[in-house]
Amino acid sequence: MFFYLSKIFWFFVTPSNVLTVIALVGLLLLFSRYRRLGHGLVAIGIVGFLIVGASPLARISMRVLEDRFAAVPRLDGEPVAGVIVLGGAIGMNRHQIKFTDAAARMTATIELARRLPEARIVFTGGSASLLTEEEYTEADAARALFTAVGMRTEHVLYEDRSRNTRENALFTRDLVQPQPGERWLLVTSAYHMPRAIGCFKAVGFDVVPYPVDFHADGKPDDFYRPFRTFSEGLRLADLSTKEWVGLVAYRLMGYTPTLLPGR
Repeated sequence: MFFYLSKIFWFFVTPSNVLTVIALVGLLLLFSRYRRLGHGLVAIGIVGFLIVGASPLARISMRVLEDRFAAVPRLDGEPVAGVIVLGGAIGMNRHQIKFTDAAARMTATIELARRLPEARIVFTGGSASLLTEEEYTEADAARALFTAVGMRTEHVLYEDRSRNTRENALFTRDLVQPQPGERWLLVTSAYHMPRAIGCFKAVGFDVVPYPVDFHADGKPDDFYRPFRTFSEGLRLADLSTKEWVGLVAYRLMGYTPTLLPGR
């Protein structure tokens, strides 16, 4: 139930959707006796688009999330039992592999597999589709990619039932059954790492964060540099807002131990 409610709720709180609805409602009211209200709503929608799309607010919001963990984790030469990569970066379309803008999760995992040849690789991701049944799961796409690049198949495990981060943690723990003292790396987008780490902690699986796919540069101008296009700002605002809403929801549900988990 939580999965379905979260998908529906998110549609109605996405900043770009909210601002669009406000502006459209205002436009319709211009042709009614509530013209003054209509003018106000149209103004709110336009100003909102300008602020969210052009100002650095979305980047600042994203940076708070991305700064929770070191950008370049130190492995210190200690043995690594395995690498876990979360879904959300890959899919299949017309029998071909396709990537999202989080493709760095996959490329980083391929690199780690080469650096750590004895480590097990675990991809966790099923189908997050709400209305239709997908022909392929994310795990199917990952299997196709890892096979194509020559990854050692005997070292790779695929978890294909999970639909969200909570299930990623639960099902992966049950699949690999980590032993005390084992060191597991967790690969996901930097902005998503706090929620992911929180979920794994909540199910008793201690992992080492290996964040990738940074959106903020980590430089001082992140706090004042405007976006070059409105679409870029809106996209980042949607992404960061979704993550903050997810953090609040997961904390309320008890899926994470704190609101903004850290190391």
